[in-house]
Amino acid sequence: QVQLVESGGGLVQPGGSLKLSCEAFGTIFSSNVMRWYRQGPGNQRDLVAYIGSGGHTIYADSVKGRFTISRDNAKNTVYLEMNNLKPEDTAVYYCNTIVRGSLYWGQGTQVTVSS
Repeated sequence: QVQLVESGGGLVQPGGSLKLSCEAFGTIFSSNVMRWYRQGPGNQRDLVAYIGSGGHTIYADSVKGRFTISRDNAKNTVYLEMNNLKPEDTAVYYCNTIVRGSLYWGQGTQVTVSS
């Protein structure tokens, strides 16, 4: 059974930083493409960042230059480092992956950017 567990969310002031983690269980992590999504209040769930098994990355335009996705295959963990946070970054952040054709989501971690 594949499980994804996110952590690292919290309340931060505008301009601040947070680093989210997503640990994967029950899968050969190094082979997986990993993605971070977010869902703000009243919004759909949108892709924030992607990292391939070889380390290739893609970012949403709204976070380019501020967010960095990375992975540590030895720890079965993908990270999302978020800098210069803005109020519009407030959302629940989710990681996901596809294993053998099935899509798995974590439970999400809340990020709130407010003064």
